[in-house]
Amino acid sequence: MKKLTLTTFVIAILTTMAFSKNLTQTVRGTLIDYDSKLPLIGAAIMVPGSNPIIGTTTDVNGNFRLDNIPIGRVTLQLMYLGYETKTFSNIIVNSGKEVVLDLSMQESVVKMDEVVVKANKNKGEALNSMALLSARSISPEETKRFAGGFDDPSRVVSNFAGVSYTPDGSSDIIVRGNSPKYLQWRLEGIEIPSPYHFDDQNASFGGLSALNNNLLASSDFFTGAFSPEYGNVLSSVMDVKLRNGNNEKLESTFGLGLLGTDITLEGPIKKGYAGSFLVNYRYSTATLLIESGLIEFDGTPNYQDATFKFNLPTKNAGTFSIFGLAGLSNMKVKNLSPDVIASPNGKAAESDIKTEYNKNNYLLNAGINHVYTINNNSFIKTTLLYSGNGISDDIYKSKIVKVDNSEGDYLTDSLINRKHDFANLIDRTIYRGALTYSNKLNAKNKIQIGTKYSYYNYNYDQSILLNDTSAMFNVVDFAGSAGAITNFMSWKHRLTEDITLVAGVYNNNVLLNNKYTIEPRLAFNWKINKTSSFHAGYGNHSTMESIHHYFTKVEGDDGNISQPNKNLGLLKAHHYVVGYENRFTKNLMAKVELYYQDLYNLPVENNDTSYFATINEGIDYRYVDLVNKGTGKNYGVELTLERFFDKNYFFLVNTSLFNSTYKSLEGIERNTRYNNNFLCNILVGKEFTKLGAKKNKTLAVNGKIFFGGSQKYIPLLRDNQGNLNVNPETNEYWDYSKAFDKSLDKMYTINLSLSYKVNRPRATHEIFLDLQNLSDYRGRIYEFYDENEPNSIGYLKQMQFIPNLMYRVYF
Repeated sequence: MKKLTLTTFVIAILTTMAFSKNLTQTVRGTLIDYDSKLPLIGAAIMVPGSNPIIGTTTDVNGNFRLDNIPIGRVTLQLMYLGYETKTFSNIIVNSGKEVVLDLSMQESVVKMDEVVVKANKNKGEALNSMALLSARSISPEETKRFAGGFDDPSRVVSNFAGVSYTPDGSSDIIVRGNSPKYLQWRLEGIEIPSPYHFDDQNASFGGLSALNNNLLASSDFFTGAFSPEYGNVLSSVMDVKLRNGNNEKLESTFGLGLLGTDITLEGPIKKGYAGSFLVNYRYSTATLLIESGLIEFDGTPNYQDATFKFNLPTKNAGTFSIFGLAGLSNMKVKNLSPDVIASPNGKAAESDIKTEYNKNNYLLNAGINHVYTINNNSFIKTTLLYSGNGISDDIYKSKIVKVDNSEGDYLTDSLINRKHDFANLIDRTIYRGALTYSNKLNAKNKIQIGTKYSYYNYNYDQSILLNDTSAMFNVVDFAGSAGAITNFMSWKHRLTEDITLVAGVYNNNVLLNNKYTIEPRLAFNWKINKTSSFHAGYGNHSTMESIHHYFTKVEGDDGNISQPNKNLGLLKAHHYVVGYENRFTKNLMAKVELYYQDLYNLPVENNDTSYFATINEGIDYRYVDLVNKGTGKNYGVELTLERFFDKNYFFLVNTSLFNSTYKSLEGIERNTRYNNNFLCNILVGKEFTKLGAKKNKTLAVNGKIFFGGSQKYIPLLRDNQGNLNVNPETNEYWDYSKAFDKSLDKMYTINLSLSYKVNRPRATHEIFLDLQNLSDYRGRIYEFYDENEPNSIGYLKQMQFIPNLMYRVYF
């Protein structure tokens, strides 16, 4: 008995020592059918290459669980009779947090009794089963891995072919030469307003998004020829998904950094119930960078945001989820200069004028999703959403007077004649209700039918100072409402195991001025052989212009005020895409995609000598008479070579060659503002694992080199000899006859990120260092009049070198 007790004690000690040296974690999740969303019962889940074999099967709810998985990275292989085998590789396993996965498998077209079909889903492909081209999935890990991403999904997508951003520090997303204001954001499958802090009314500028990657699931990003469910969009779609919280165990994540401090909590709603909650709050600490002198900025930017999701399954009434995203931001700039930040009505920097800029923003999105299973092949998804956002901008200008003493020596500056130069107050609320019916008719056919109603409430009040002597002119002043009804129908047909077709139609009805469209969509993908595939598609698309244009007040030559744009039509485009992809191995992919976008019905100024079209509008607002008589075209080729993360390293190389032009009523074909012409990204990353005596440490090094053309600009007025020829007294600065003819400097950036992770029995600690624009190269983006600069020319330049240090603990 004593020997048995001693033996048991020794075994217990050895077991404890073994587990202290070999940290493990639980990997679990749910497996469902890719199309019907129903659980798959009895599917095999295995860790390939494990010895002895580690594996399990799914239960009646599609749930699976693998305990004691060693920390590091793990690969899961899914097999189920009559379904295509899937492999999920390089899943990160940390000691401080369980791994909870939502997985799916697709039924095979070819039926073979007692045979498992092997046709692994390719890495990087969109999650949306109806998207066959110009689409990319983005994992939460990529938002951390890509250098310069700052954990912000809006910055991460600029690493992909055809995507750029304004390098002055903005997080805008510019796709294939289109304006960033025509990007559509979605949260949990439904449209939301732009989620940027410090946003503008065109949604074309933002310093940082309110989305936090700690809460994100894998999401989809679309760049053209969209599938039938996506409408009211011209440029691109960012379809963001929130993950579910851990429904078995309470977990927390705390982060402290130079840009922000945040905390995430998640866990089960109650013991024994499959529901979960997930909540995050973040507060800005960006002022630390300013106060430390690491960046130059004469102001105080502040922001805070919160995100949540409650997953509430029921026995017989389907699954409910309640989600939300909210943010507050404000900024006070004491002495604004156009070389620091773009601002409304910002024309020039005069030596005897001081400009103050006060900006406040809020955003709130709160919604509920309900998924109800009708039978084994069909379900209905219902979504209700409330969205609200507001913007307040105030710009003041004061005359600077130098004060001398009695002896004529300079003492100080005094400010006089403080005037309100720009005032903007916007409050918008949106109520949306959406209903989608999905039916997997059989292994070859799936249909989706959806409808959505949106109700908008607007309150706009905008005034500008037209010159130094006049009173402010009220350019937009309205409080009203409008509605929109959209419908779509989509059919996916798998002709064979290798050929897939998606066809459908989208209907857009704008009740504000009774405009509507019928938009056909078509796409197909052909797997030529085991490694290569060909895809092509077409889509007709449309969108509304920014709402302030519809209610703009214009003063005529006779002094009368009118609102000429109330009947403004929808912007429209034909998208054509063709591409070829070769998967040399499961981790190495090369892709080429060509596109052509024919834009028409573009709003342009109703003046045959004007260059102005709304597709170029950023924060420099124009309030003019518009007509839908503009045209444009975007065309280009995108090349990508990507080695997905495996064996502790990855690389991504892509380049884009493109052209983006338009015509206004003047009939001259001009570059659009966002016609960079070429972009090139080179990203590499390497992990060094099992470091330290306990082999529980990981060092990751990631780098990025970007090189590309710059945006086109409007030059200052010059005489025939090239000398500056502006006239501030009459407010004449710009040579509109040369609008967007040229760009200034080429852009390049070097980013470097380092992370060091330590796994301990009850927590995982991680330190991140992100160094953006490491070389501190500051290419010129556009010019402006500045009396304080040589030749009176100032420049908006690339954002300077910015470091971000972050500590995060998972427990």
